[in-house]
Amino acid sequence: MRRRVITASALAALLLFGPLAGLAGAQTTEEVATAANEMWLVLAAVLVFLMQAGFTLVEAGFTRAKNAGNIIMKNVMDFSVGGIAYWAIGFGLAYGGSSIGGFLGSRDFFFDDTARASEWFFQVVFAATAATIISGAVAGRVKFSSYLIYTPFITAIIYPIVTHWTWGGGWLADLGYYDFAGSGIVHMLGGVAALAGVLVIGPRIGRYGPDGKPRAIPGHSLTLGALGVFILWFGWYGFNAGSTLQSVGADIATPAVTTTLAACAGAVGAMFTSWFVVGKPDVGFTLNGVLAGLVAITAGADVIGFGGSIIVGAVGGVLMTFSVIGFERIRIDDPVGAISVHGTAGLWGVMAVAIFGGGSFIDQAVGALAIAAWAFITSFLVFKLVDLLVGIRVSPEEEKAGLDRSEHGGEAYPEFVFQEQVAAPELLDPVGSNGH
Repeated sequence: MRRRVITASALAALLLFGPLAGLAGAQTTEEVATAANEMWLVLAAVLVFLMQAGFTLVEAGFTRAKNAGNIIMKNVMDFSVGGIAYWAIGFGLAYGGSSIGGFLGSRDFFFDDTARASEWFFQVVFAATAATIISGAVAGRVKFSSYLIYTPFITAIIYPIVTHWTWGGGWLADLGYYDFAGSGIVHMLGGVAALAGVLVIGPRIGRYGPDGKPRAIPGHSLTLGALGVFILWFGWYGFNAGSTLQSVGADIATPAVTTTLAACAGAVGAMFTSWFVVGKPDVGFTLNGVLAGLVAITAGADVIGFGGSIIVGAVGGVLMTFSVIGFERIRIDDPVGAISVHGTAGLWGVMAVAIFGGGSFIDQAVGALAIAAWAFITSFLVFKLVDLLVGIRVSPEEEKAGLDRSEHGGEAYPEFVFQEQVAAPELLDPVGSNGH
């Protein structure tokens, strides 16, 4: 058997687990390397799973207190329902061989392959990330039952088919489209799907005045939002560095460094842009700038240089800020800025690979267009169908009272007494800084 060079990660695994393994017999270098790779993939997946907590806090903090419990429920169900859907259908469509000209997979449904368990675990947390992006964009006005119908479509069908086109060896992979960890495959897809949902559902009551001008509805806790952003940043190291899919012989440090620099630059870019546009260094825009920088670098985290990653992140933060303001002006109501953070910055990240990472501009553009078109058309149809069949939006009375009360029979903050919106219209149309 040909011997392999033991890298630092393999040596660490040998030192940690070698004595125990030795009790059962001597281990070969290849077996140690396999164990190290398995450990890294599972650890990275756990980090990405923690991002669900980050999304929950960001969405809850950037929205009204009366809807915090509903946000929690949607994020829990995104993973819980989505995980089962991905086990039954999604993984097979994504990685179950190839059929119909590289359009989708055709086997491994109801996944039961212990040899690929770490692979499935790493992929399911990515699928859940794509699904949960939509939750914040449609916050405050969607029936929980209707959301439960929609969200498994993302993890079972919409996201897995795009995954097959790209990471699964399908037609976009053959074309030459490159997306290391998913600026387009995960984030742009989620952002575009969120846009489709918002168009079907419409803006929150009071978001726009009689003259059509936007009215800010500030979230109830920037503190929770900030904590969520830091948790997402932490988990993103699993997202990007983990996409090496192995530790032995892989360069984990480069995507970790580019991820860090892009996040920092995204925050700086968004802060100065908001300072220039709204006259103050806005907290909400700055926090979202971190996420925009992370989203933007995700496609090229392994091929874009350190200096380039700063430019990619900074431009992502700037584009996100103008995108939020632009969508706001055309009556696209996105309480947390998900469409701009994930959709706009995701598109930029895909194209940045062509500018800074040596990719083909045409291949990246075709890939971005295909993913965006697929995500928008399929999501719009699903949202529209759900709306026609069972209705997708709560009543105005339920929306004013809060979804925690109307949809779940309680409040996330039970000591807080909500006043009737009809009796206190000033609570319906509060004045804030940027609508986050």
